[in-house]
Amino acid sequence: MTLLILGILLWVAAHYFKRFAPDLRARMGTAGKGVIALAIVGGLVLMIIGYRSAEFINVWYPPAFLTHVNNLLMLLALWVYGSSAAKGAKAWPAYKTRHPQLLGVKIWALAHLLVNGDLASIVLFGSMLAWAVGSVILINRAEPDWTPPAAAGAKTYIRLAVISIVLLIVISAIHYALGVSPFA
Repeated sequence: MTLLILGILLWVAAHYFKRFAPDLRARMGTAGKGVIALAIVGGLVLMIIGYRSAEFINVWYPPAFLTHVNNLLMLLALWVYGSSAAKGAKAWPAYKTRHPQLLGVKIWALAHLLVNGDLASIVLFGSMLAWAVGSVILINRAEPDWTPPAAAGAKTYIRLAVISIVLLIVISAIHYALGVSPFA
C-alpha cells in the first residue's frame, strides 16, 4: 500500500506542480517538461506496482449487477475522453464541456469504485477521482475564460465510436491477461 500511496502522491504533485509553483515551473523551461513527464510516469509505475502488490482488505461487497454498469460507464469514459482528440471541431461532449479528458477520468474512477470493494481500489480510484475534480477546479480558477469549439461532423462520431469499442476490447483483454474478468 505504501508504493500505491507514494505513486498517487507523485502523480498528483507532478500534475499540480504548474498550478502551485508556476514561477519555478517557468524557470525550468523545456527541460521541466521532461522532469514532469518522468515524475508522472514514475507515479504511474508506482501506482501499478503498489496496487498489484497491496494486501486485499475487503471493505464492501459490490452487487454483481454493478459489473454491467461499470462496463457501460467504461465505454462512456472512453468516448468522453476521446471526444476531444479530433483536430478543430469536437465530438460531444467536448464541445459542451471544458474538460472532457478529466471528465472521462472521473467516469473511469467512479466505474471502478462501483465494482471494487477492497481498500487498495478505494484508495487508488478514489484518489484519481479527487485528483480529476481538483484539476478541474484549479484550471477553471487559473483560466476562467473558455470558448467552446465547434461541433464535429458524422465522420468524427463514427471514428470515435469505432475507437471507443476497440479500446474497450483491448482494455478487457488486458484485464483478462492480468487474471481479472471485467465481465464476470
